Amino acid sequence: MILSFLEWLGSTPWSVALLESLYAWPLLESTHVLSLGLFVGTAVMNDLRLLGWTMDRVPVAEVTGRLLPWTRVGFVVMVISGLLIFYSNPVRYYQNIFFRVKVVLLIVAGLNAFVFHRGVHRRVAEWGLDALPPREARIAGAVSLVAWALIVVTGRMIAYNWFDCSLQPQPDWVNWAAGCVIQP
Repeated sequence: MILSFLEWLGSTPWSVALLESLYAWPLLESTHVLSLGLFVGTAVMNDLRLLGWTMDRVPVAEVTGRLLPWTRVGFVVMVISGLLIFYSNPVRYYQNIFFRVKVVLLIVAGLNAFVFHRGVHRRVAEWGLDALPPREARIAGAVSLVAWALIVVTGRMIAYNWFDCSLQPQPDWVNWAAGCVIQP
């Protein structure tokens, strides 16, 4: 059912035009990479502060307060451009193992940020001046760093067709993980 919808989506005139565009596609991809750099760069600085590895004399609330607006801008542009990239060729992305891993990692990163902001960050006034934040904050920073590093790597790996469904025969686990539909 999902695959049928994505096949239809990928055959819409706007999807085809976007993928085949001489100028829109490279502009979109460049926008995605630049906004990723803005988002990840500011997130990494915040995470390093949460780990107590940098800016240990600057209150956590000040670091977060100054970086979070830029992080949000990068995130919004990154998500919009990423969705448009997916829209340009939805079946290929849906059946890409690296894309699937990236989506799982995005969920992990999102849950980590949600738990951090709803949990320990609400008490930042109590510990925000400490050079070494509480364990929960450090864990959130470490999970964020690892998740976003892996998201960047898997995002880059999507471009390689090592496991594309069109490359058969492949091991059964690859076909299962990529959601390939093999016609007998």
